[in-house]
Amino acid sequence: MSHDGRTVPVDLDALSGLRRNRLPFLRKLTRRGVSRPLGARIPRFAGTALLAGFMTLVGVGGYYMGGHDVAFREAWGEPRDAFARAVGLGVDRVQITGLVELHQEEALKAAGVTDRTSLLFLDVTAVREALEKLPLVKEAAVRKLYPDELSITITERKPAALWQKNGELFVVAADGTPIDRVTDMRFARLPFVVGEGANLRAGEYAALLDAAGALRERIRAGSLEAGENWTLTMDNRVRVKLPSAEAAREALARLAALERESRILEKDILLVDMRVPDRVIARQSVEAAAARAEMLKNKAKQKGGVVL
Repeated sequence: MSHDGRTVPVDLDALSGLRRNRLPFLRKLTRRGVSRPLGARIPRFAGTALLAGFMTLVGVGGYYMGGHDVAFREAWGEPRDAFARAVGLGVDRVQITGLVELHQEEALKAAGVTDRTSLLFLDVTAVREALEKLPLVKEAAVRKLYPDELSITITERKPAALWQKNGELFVVAADGTPIDRVTDMRFARLPFVVGEGANLRAGEYAALLDAAGALRERIRAGSLEAGENWTLTMDNRVRVKLPSAEAAREALARLAALERESRILEKDILLVDMRVPDRVIARQSVEAAAARAEMLKNKAKQKGGVVL
């Protein structure tokens, strides 16, 4: 019967067929123990998982809001690094080869490798770039050796001389390129040059030292005068002016001979000028000049002469 009171014929055969078609589906649901449509079935342990996720979210939020992450990083480093170290992927050994002037502590500090670093999350490219920013490092190679070793190979720039300019002291390479400012005494053994452009002629100065023979140990510095001639400063502060180019080596050989024969550098003089071929000009100190003048004056009085 319809809503308006009229009678509507019902096809019983069609209704029976519909029931027959749905019966297998209803039996399937019944066997599975599900009293609702199959598409709305809730997975097993879903509630537990949701609760665990909620508690984790609350815990992580409280961890960060309470500032505990800062304390953790200060104590253990980055969480991911701490995890990697916990499973045996830390940096327990560091092998550094190629160090000559650079100290191992300096290399590790520049690389940023500490006891909180993990090998798993270490960026070898960043480590290499950081090492190559050091003035002494020309090139660096970094490799991970799992599970816990880091290999670093360094090629250093070779320091050739110390160069003083405008009151500042630099270590320079053989081509004159400044490597770094001098901050300690590790480079004190290097030849010492002074003056504008002296760094570019450090190799020439080193050759002069090699030609100086026994005098080498007494030479403390070389000053480049007007970009041309070298003036040597000896260990007793006597200055020796040399001619230019190849003549400088010949002058050094003559100076060495004079030192052996007459101990010229031990006399009370301030300067030895060897720029004139076959001639040596020595300038006495003020005290020595005054003493010599007094001596000549006394000799003249004894002879009845006059000293002009």
